[in-house]
Amino acid sequence: MSSIVSYESLVHAVSGAVGSVTAMTVFFPLDTARLRLQGVVNVLMTTPLWVVNTRLKLQGAKFRNEDIVPTNYKGIIDAFHQIVRDEGVLALWNGTFPSLLLVFNPAIQFMFYEGFKRKLLKKQQQLTSLDAFVIGAIAKAVATTLTYPLQTVQSILRFGRHRLNPENRTLGSLRNVLYLLQQRVRRFGLMGLYKGLEAKLLQTVLTAALMFLVYEKLTAATFTVMGLKHSRRH
Repeated sequence: MSSIVSYESLVHAVSGAVGSVTAMTVFFPLDTARLRLQGVVNVLMTTPLWVVNTRLKLQGAKFRNEDIVPTNYKGIIDAFHQIVRDEGVLALWNGTFPSLLLVFNPAIQFMFYEGFKRKLLKKQQQLTSLDAFVIGAIAKAVATTLTYPLQTVQSILRFGRHRLNPENRTLGSLRNVLYLLQQRVRRFGLMGLYKGLEAKLLQTVLTAALMFLVYEKLTAATFTVMGLKHSRRH
């Protein structure tokens, strides 16, 4: 035992820890870039599935907007085939740009959550269950509200079969996000960018609030089991 817990072992442990911290600090930007790239790869890989999923869900729906062109797909394979045949392969990646921007939605959510959390912890020792639930809900509500116009455009782009010009020709790709935002505001007003926001908030806010509540409780329980003091201030 004395050979293990010795001054020499302590020196090696400290040296290893310092080396690890140094390496992590130097290469942390690469790790951040890796996470961002993973998000980008995930968007590029799954967008075709989301495009088909959106069209199949909306198929047969009654639209008041005459600019929307009805579709008739027999299933997933037929949807892929018709989209590629009528609109080209790139139509499967409609909505990619706003999807890439929406990768920052969780970043905005956690930024506000940690900001609210720090403010509360300046006034009290620890977060209560209600505190975690409420600030988690507020943080998600802010993130969702800020990014919702992009989600609206994303849905329009994924649906794809939409007429925008006077000649009534179908523009399948609809890649110009700014143009779509301008058109939406022009036709429906500023609030047109937030149609359906209430349902989206109800869906995402409660989920995020519960997630942050469970996260805080599990973190506190883990530190208690390990016999460590959980730092409440960041």
